[in-house]
Amino acid sequence: MLSTSHGKPGTLALAPTHAPGADLERRRKLFDRRRTTPGAARRFVAETLTQWGRTERLDDVQLCVSELATNAILHGAPSGGLVLVRITLDDIQLRIEVHDSGEAPPLRQHVPATAETGRGLLLVSALADDWGVEERGGPGKCVWAAFQHSTAPTC
Repeated sequence: MLSTSHGKPGTLALAPTHAPGADLERRRKLFDRRRTTPGAARRFVAETLTQWGRTERLDDVQLCVSELATNAILHGAPSGGLVLVRITLDDIQLRIEVHDSGEAPPLRQHVPATAETGRGLLLVSALADDWGVEERGGPGKCVWAAFQHSTAPTC
């Protein structure tokens, strides 16, 4: 599976940094392609991370999933399509994924200071420790963001 990392400068990883089979927790949820999907995805992430006791970077994670879900509904999933949000926790990182059936990879844009849109991937790049795009076995793509975490859950 082709994976491209777009994270911090100097990142050369061509695949996600978590080891296969090392997951501690995993949860996923399908959403209809609607304007309300980014908010619903934020709530899903907040509820999940609160249950797991992993809220130390909750604001960053919620903002990133919101941006990725917004991109999926605006540019990825066709009308009537679905968006899958997956959250995976292993011993070193939390990873969020947003899957859609669109083929075109997301692109970071250089936007004028007066523009009202176009900064989503810039935010993801600034907040996540790494992010990238993977092809899926079927149609579409997976856009992911990874966040390093402490080994102890938050209380």
